[in-house]
Amino acid sequence: MENNNNKIQSQESYAQLKEALADAEKILVGIGGEWKLSEDADPQRISEVKEGYHQLYELIKDKDYFVVTTVTDGEIWKSELSGERIVAPCGNRHLRQCEKACVKEVWKEEEVFEGVCPHCGAPLVENTIQAENYVEEGYLPMWKKYQLWLSVTLNRKLVVLELGEGFKTPTVIRWPFEKTVFFNQKSRMFRVHESLCQVSQEIGGRATPVAANSLEFIRNGKEKNL
Repeated sequence: MENNNNKIQSQESYAQLKEALADAEKILVGIGGEWKLSEDADPQRISEVKEGYHQLYELIKDKDYFVVTTVTDGEIWKSELSGERIVAPCGNRHLRQCEKACVKEVWKEEEVFEGVCPHCGAPLVENTIQAENYVEEGYLPMWKKYQLWLSVTLNRKLVVLELGEGFKTPTVIRWPFEKTVFFNQKSRMFRVHESLCQVSQEIGGRATPVAANSLEFIRNGKEKNL
């Protein structure tokens, strides 16, 4: 019975989301760990994530949106979502940096076949927050663009859609998104997570917690016909 209740609540929340998106002037999306692809992901999981990004694109493609992701697998860049509207502060495992960060540069993996830094000869590592000396220059230009975009959302009809973000890096999406909703009285938030969908009391009146796997929530939206 509980599963049926959750399914009904998920369907109702999806209908509310579509209604809010239709009326929105701006859409801010956050994507977290529930969308992550491991390096040894099987074809089915890869297909599910790909479909999730496609369905997300279909939901927001006609709106002024920006996407912040803490996922580092790089799959979002292969989707139909505009690369000029995506920022990945935790990095991208398909980019490379010097292990010692001797220079604040990053390279695409196909640009550095030798696997060593062209400046100092140190090994190259993935440009993610897992690197001991993380080079942030890989995402900072888009972060500045995101901050500019965000600055003009105040007092606009803004939908904040947070998908699958937990507490691993809450300073990137979870807490800043709550702050954005708190200050923008015209905003509406949907926080979708299988187990961590709780919202703070301060924004509870304009925030909808959805206890569902966020990837499945978006993927299955097309089946709800709402």
